[in-house]
Amino acid sequence: MENGVSSFNKFIHDLSMDSDTSSEDYSSAEEDSDGICPASPLSQSSRVSRTNSFRKNSGYRKGWTMLLLSWILFPVRFLLGIPLCLCRLFYIRTSFMRGSHRPSRLHSIRRVNTPKDHVIHHTTDRRRGVIEDLHLAIEIFIEAIFDFFHKAAHFLLSPSEVLRIPYRWFSYQRSGHEDTNGMSDTSVPTATLGESDPTPTERKTTFHQSLNTDARTCQDVITELGYPYEAIRVITADGYVLLLERIPRRDSRKALYLQHGLLDSSMGWVSKGIVGSPAFAAYDQGFDVFLGNFRGLVSREHVDKNISSRKYWRYSINEHGMEDIPAMIEKIHQVKTAELTISQPDLEEEMNDDQPYKLCAISHSLGGAAMLMYVITRCIEEKPHRLSRLILLSPAGFHHDSTLAFTAMEYLLLLLAPILGPIIPGLYIPTRFFRMLLNKLARDFHNYPAVGGLVQTLMSYVVGGDSSNWVGVLGLPHYNMNDMPGLSFYVAHHLAQMKHAKKFIMYDYGSASANMKAYGSPEPLDLGEYYGLTDIPVDLVAGRKDNVIRNSMVKVHYRLMKDAGVDVSYKEFEYAHLDFTFSHHEELLAYVMSRLLLVKPTEKQPFNQEASRSKRKGQVNHLIRRTVLE
Repeated sequence: MENGVSSFNKFIHDLSMDSDTSSEDYSSAEEDSDGICPASPLSQSSRVSRTNSFRKNSGYRKGWTMLLLSWILFPVRFLLGIPLCLCRLFYIRTSFMRGSHRPSRLHSIRRVNTPKDHVIHHTTDRRRGVIEDLHLAIEIFIEAIFDFFHKAAHFLLSPSEVLRIPYRWFSYQRSGHEDTNGMSDTSVPTATLGESDPTPTERKTTFHQSLNTDARTCQDVITELGYPYEAIRVITADGYVLLLERIPRRDSRKALYLQHGLLDSSMGWVSKGIVGSPAFAAYDQGFDVFLGNFRGLVSREHVDKNISSRKYWRYSINEHGMEDIPAMIEKIHQVKTAELTISQPDLEEEMNDDQPYKLCAISHSLGGAAMLMYVITRCIEEKPHRLSRLILLSPAGFHHDSTLAFTAMEYLLLLLAPILGPIIPGLYIPTRFFRMLLNKLARDFHNYPAVGGLVQTLMSYVVGGDSSNWVGVLGLPHYNMNDMPGLSFYVAHHLAQMKHAKKFIMYDYGSASANMKAYGSPEPLDLGEYYGLTDIPVDLVAGRKDNVIRNSMVKVHYRLMKDAGVDVSYKEFEYAHLDFTFSHHEELLAYVMSRLLLVKPTEKQPFNQEASRSKRKGQVNHLIRRTVLE
């Protein structure tokens, strides 16, 4: 005890004064009634509380006074606020149309991500969905209402501000015209930490960044992960412009061609990142990787810029297998031969007529059917297919063992094909707004598990109970507002014809004369009968949980090839249909890589090639004669 204050209370008081965070009152345990005691923490807090109470009461009185005055003067403020609001809106509109030399706050700056950033992106992705956009819009609207009344009161109480606005507006127009003349895009100098050259570079902001959507391309994913990238434009014989993407390893004599399936793109082969994507795994194993893209994007790239939608979407699986894949593989052959000839001058004399590299192919779903069609038709035409090995992941072709939902779709397509074909030639989302809406809805499915689970269940029922991650696939960047894969009605019709015929047939044009012109026979070719022409090893992979293309249908491919003497293997995994491309499964990747590594360096075998060519020619003549007789 010292001067009427206990040592404990003195310690607590000093502590509270040092930290400024004390919220408790302490009084002395013992008081000296004879002497004058210094002020205790309790007395000081009492004074502060009384002072605060006085300030609050005065603030309340002031607030009520301002509220009464605001209601009395409301008509005057309203009349003055209308011209000021119109003036302000006109000023903002004019400034926006002229552009500004200052970077806009609505745009975000895009930087190059490291592989670590790519992993973090998947776990901390905060792109907004539709529900979050609605929440944000409501908050902005409420804030704008309060801001309007606040500014109106400010202008009413400070009339000088009303006169300054026109002056600032006209002065800014005169001074800003010279500074912003010729500027239409906003560029922001940026530098990324860790770059070898940290000099700021100008990068253009994009509209989709302000809309908070994911519009990354396959190029963005590849380059963000530190891999090289090259884009090759390929023009087919019928004028379609295709995008052949590449992770180049120019001096490699091993090349890999990856072909996607229905409503997919090359993004499927790189979407799982470095660890689980076949494209990156093959590149790390020394392959020169090529990623093919079928025709059928919303952008409708064609040599004829004025091609109509009806004409563009008029193609079937025939065009995928006989136009798209040949054009891309021939482009690969042209590029690889030229690069290897330049880098290894003595290679041309060593190889003679053989190609100086080995080309393997991995295809999924519809891509597998198109790849088989390509190999068989090239053998029939006695043209080189350039391939050394074929790996087919749940390939299409046979579909008669399917669910009730697909059976209903089959009869619907076959019945309404003459009507729906000319009216709806392609199934796609035509406008940027609705593509953006789909992209944001996919984010809602991810952010709200209950909604995502409901959509996942509904999608599973539509596709026959397949347990693939359909919601996750919708959120991938290749379904964005700029472009996305579409579906030709005639491709769907072709699949319905295969299912109905229970055969792997080419497209039936509906009349004997049309089929005779296309195939030389009144019926479309049954490709299963020509499996004996396949002169390369084929690896078939099926999924036990796949209800889109069941494993029993992949076994039909296997039995026909085995009976025809093809070097074929068969493997099953506990996967659904989309797990082959969009899910990370190390056992599948290890199996695929093990099959690719079976390909040996190129060896010259002219005698065996000639014998194989003669054998194929005899088989083709026999099959054609039998088809004509039938």
